[in-house]
Amino acid sequence: MSSAHQPPILFSSLAAWLSHLETAHPVGIDMGLDRINRVKEALGLHFECPVITVAGTNGKGSTCAYLESILLASGYKVGCHMSPHLLVFNERARVNGEEVKDDLLLEHFAAVEKARVSLIDAPTLTYFEFTTLAIMHLFSKANLDAVVLEVGMGGRLDAVNIVDADCAIVTSIDIDHADFLGGTREAIGLEKAGIFRAGAIAVCGDPVPPQSLIGYAEKLGCDLWLQGRDYNFQGDKQQWGWAGRQKRFSGLGYPALRGA
Repeated sequence: MSSAHQPPILFSSLAAWLSHLETAHPVGIDMGLDRINRVKEALGLHFECPVITVAGTNGKGSTCAYLESILLASGYKVGCHMSPHLLVFNERARVNGEEVKDDLLLEHFAAVEKARVSLIDAPTLTYFEFTTLAIMHLFSKANLDAVVLEVGMGGRLDAVNIVDADCAIVTSIDIDHADFLGGTREAIGLEKAGIFRAGAIAVCGDPVPPQSLIGYAEKLGCDLWLQGRDYNFQGDKQQWGWAGRQKRFSGLGYPALRGA
């Protein structure tokens, strides 16, 4: 890194941007929030609407899809960021259920790059850090009612965790990315609980959550919802029901995303 300001590197196509970002940082995964937080501050990134973050070993994508669908059906304007993509990068950024077009993405890629190079000793960002920041910036300017963000890996040190979530969800906890997150469910649970915020809503869908996650939520004073304690569900082949904290919904039809 040079101490002088660098000129921004700008590209005229999404494909060129993505190709550049694959090699823009020395390593593909670089845990830590210092670099991305510096660029976030330079961007002046903040959200005026509620933000929901979703972490977990399995079930993150379907949870984000359910949340997006529920919010859209309720008449809200919603931004949803999920990763990785299957066919095209644009799957990672949806506004009102529609994938964001290349031209709009390019605007926000350029904004992130200009903010990055405005810094003394401009940090490099990984592919995930840069693109996540660009999509967040796009959402922050889109006059949305709610934003749903899928965590990439872990939680505490993931790029998505630069945002203070109003509601943070951990879907399930298993041994994943042990080299980065630790080799036990207790260690990994604590890393995933890193998306929780003091006094905010926290939800865990794992039927046997690690004590590390529960303890961390209690230490922060979160409004913690645990499956089997604060909510539960049951179903048969025809319909399902949900109950929790003075509310009950029964006779619900199954959504299109069927699964265990």
